[in-house]
Amino acid sequence: MRDTRSTRTFFVIAATVALAVAGCTSGNSGSSASGGGNANATVPTTPVTLTWWHNGSAQPLLGLWQSVADDYHKAHPNVTIKIDPLQNEQFLTKVTAALQTNDPPSIYQQWGSGRMATEVTSGKVMDITQAAAPWIGELNPKITVGWQQNGKQYGVPYDQHAVGFWYRKDLFAQAGITTPPTTLDELNADVVKLKAANIPAIAIGSKDRWPDAFYWDYFAVRECPTSVLKGSTDLKLNDPCWARAGNDLQAFIATNPFQNAFLGTPAQTGAGSSAGMLANGKAAMELQGDWEAVTMVSLTTDTNLTSKIGWFPFPAVPGGKGDPKVVLGGGDGFSCTTKATGACVDFLKYISSTPVQEKLAAAALVPVNEAAVGSITDPNVKENAQVLQNAPYVQIYFDTSFPFTVGQALDDAVANYFAGKGTPATIVQSVTQSASGGK
Repeated sequence: MRDTRSTRTFFVIAATVALAVAGCTSGNSGSSASGGGNANATVPTTPVTLTWWHNGSAQPLLGLWQSVADDYHKAHPNVTIKIDPLQNEQFLTKVTAALQTNDPPSIYQQWGSGRMATEVTSGKVMDITQAAAPWIGELNPKITVGWQQNGKQYGVPYDQHAVGFWYRKDLFAQAGITTPPTTLDELNADVVKLKAANIPAIAIGSKDRWPDAFYWDYFAVRECPTSVLKGSTDLKLNDPCWARAGNDLQAFIATNPFQNAFLGTPAQTGAGSSAGMLANGKAAMELQGDWEAVTMVSLTTDTNLTSKIGWFPFPAVPGGKGDPKVVLGGGDGFSCTTKATGACVDFLKYISSTPVQEKLAAAALVPVNEAAVGSITDPNVKENAQVLQNAPYVQIYFDTSFPFTVGQALDDAVANYFAGKGTPATIVQSVTQSASGGK
């Protein structure tokens, strides 16, 4: 899930675990043991234990990942997989620290792109290029490329995401809104209608800060041409479209679209979170990824929730130079560390297989294995998958596409602006200053 992202994956309500966890025991692995070298996807003939860190700590993902590990163990009795779920908001801190030790987890949740590139510099992330080559072509190349660095594959996504607005059909009807908005002007008009009906228009979990970034990110995606978005990895952000994104954000916040005391609201923890507000009919909209379908189920007792909610893409911005079909999103995946054996890569292959990917589709996720997309049953997630399929380009969340420290600086600047500190210009300045070492 998004880190959030992140991240965004971004799942929720995980148990706290100790930072120092056991790595895998060595065996006849057929893998490179250090230096990020290429591993062979071989299963050892002697017992080996793989430790697996993920953030799928709420049902159905918690049980699904356990069943995946159990099924793999049944097929490969020599491989035992020890699962340690981590709380989403603590995940990145723990992983960053663990990669500086001699006992990182064997497998860990990975969001790819610039954040992954930062982790690769630790020398602890396994290069799986050769081992994954026979089967990675079965996955959506628009997403798997985010797990590459300098032409080498350092991880594999298991699902793909698009961020957009979740909404309550019943609350829209109460406010006299008959169809979801397709333009920013229509969205602003709907906010007015909802507020007039005494309905909190948009829920946001600003306590966790990363949900704020989705708004600046999407205004940038709508204002900037795809060529500029692709070039954003130079971290200069000189094109005027970046400044326009900040101005759009300023104007949007000025309409007061969010719930009262939104700065103290968590994103996904508890019924009072922004996800919980939408799930329980306490707000009409929330800007989040497809993962929110799973998150909301765990935060309400309403068994008819799926029929009451809908999803629509972020609206077009009048005058924006960005393609309105471009999507802000990414994916969740896993990387192996150099402490792991070749069985780790074989396990990633198993997670990428059509049968396992079909289980993810049934759990309301968008699988990255395109052969499994047809197994999605949730109508809102189907719509999300269709938007991804039609997207000419998927812009990875900027806090993920940028190097880790730069992405954090961006998130902090956006969150501070939501809290009334700084100006739209300081958001862009935070990126350039962080990229230049604060100068």
